[in-house]
Amino acid sequence: MKQRIPFILLLWIVADIYFFQAIETLTHATAIYWIYWLFDIALSCIVIYGTLLSKPGTTPPRLTSWLMAFMLISLVPKILAFPILLLEDLSRMLLYVTTSVYPARRGWISEIALIIAAIPFFGLIYGMIGGRHRYKVHKVTLKFDDLPKAFDGFTLTQLSDIHSGSFTSEKGVEKGINMVNAQKSDMILFTGDLVNSRAAEMDQWIPFFSRLKAAMGKYSVLGNHDYGDYTKWDSEEEKAANLVRLKEVHGDIGFKLLLNEGVQIEKDGESIALIGVENWGKGGFHKYGSLTKATENVRNDEFKILMSHDPSHWEAKTLENKKHINLTLAGHTHGMQFGIELFGFKWSPVKYMYPQWAGLYENAGKYLYVNRGFGFLGYQGRIGIWPEITVITLKSS
Repeated sequence: MKQRIPFILLLWIVADIYFFQAIETLTHATAIYWIYWLFDIALSCIVIYGTLLSKPGTTPPRLTSWLMAFMLISLVPKILAFPILLLEDLSRMLLYVTTSVYPARRGWISEIALIIAAIPFFGLIYGMIGGRHRYKVHKVTLKFDDLPKAFDGFTLTQLSDIHSGSFTSEKGVEKGINMVNAQKSDMILFTGDLVNSRAAEMDQWIPFFSRLKAAMGKYSVLGNHDYGDYTKWDSEEEKAANLVRLKEVHGDIGFKLLLNEGVQIEKDGESIALIGVENWGKGGFHKYGSLTKATENVRNDEFKILMSHDPSHWEAKTLENKKHINLTLAGHTHGMQFGIELFGFKWSPVKYMYPQWAGLYENAGKYLYVNRGFGFLGYQGRIGIWPEITVITLKSS
C-alpha cells in the first residue's frame, strides 16, 4: 500500500489543480479559494504523515478509516469530473491551433463538471451517514435431496465481517442486532473477521453481540483480520496472547468457535455436520485452514455445511474435496462496500478480484453463499452494497 501512496498523492495534486480551474471559472470569491486549498492541503499532510512518516501499525485504525473516507470524498469527485475538463481543454487547444486565439473556459462546462462531481461527493457522505447501518435481510431457500427430514425448514442466519474496530455508533449496531434476532432462526453462523486487528476492539461491543439468540446454537470461525497480522506488535508473544483473547471473546458473546473441526447438529434423532475451517485465502492471504483436518471425523454420507471465511477457498479446495460439501458459507469481500444492486442486477469492482463476491453460487449441486458483511473496513460507510443479514432456509426436496 505504501508504494501506491506517492502515485495517489500525485493524482490528487493533478486533480486538485484541474478541478480548481472549474471553481475559478464559476466564482471569484476568495473565501471559497481559501477553503478549497486549506482543506486539501491539511488533509494531504495528515495522509502523508499517517501513511508514509508514521511507523507501520501505529496509526489508530479508526483514524486511518476516517482519513480514507475524507480522501475518497476529496479525490473521487475530482477524478470523475476530470475527463469533462480535459475534453474542454483539448477543444480549446484545437481552436488555438486553427485560430491562434486561446478561448477562455466556458461556464456551462464547468457547471457540468461540478454536477458530475457532486453525485459521488454526496453519495460518499450518505454512505458514511446512512449507508453503514442500512442493514438488509437477504432470504434464500435451498432444496437438497439428502437433507434429513428433521431439518426440513431449518433456518440459518449468517453474519460475517463484523469488524468491530470500525464501529462508532452503538445505536447503529443495536439496530443490526435487533434485526438478526427478529429472524428467529434456528442457528446463527458467523463467518469471520470479528475485529480489524486487536481483540480489545470488541470490549465495548460484547454486551451487544451477546444478545444474539438462536435456539440451536451460535457458531463461528476466524477471518484473515482476526489473527492480528495487519498491525504492529511489540513481540510475537503479545500477538499470540491477542489471538488467545480473541478466541475467548467468541465464547464471551456465546459463539462456539470452530477451528478446523466439525460438530454434529442433532434434531429429532437425525443430524447434520457443521464444519468450520480457519482462514484460507488465495493470493497473499494466510492459509491457516485445513479442510482435510476439519472433515476427518465427518461421515461421507452426512449432510454438510461448511463455514470458511474467504470465498476463494470454495473453488480452490472445497469443490474438489472427496467429501461432498452441500453448502459453504463465506464472507470476506464486503461487496467492496460499493456497487449497484437493482432489479436483479448486481455489480461491484470486487467481482474482478473474486468470481464469487456476493450472494448465491452453485456448482454440481454444491452451493456457496457469500455474505456482504455486517460491518465495514477502511471507508467508513457503504454505497449500494448494504450491510447484510442472511437467512437461509433448508428444504428437503
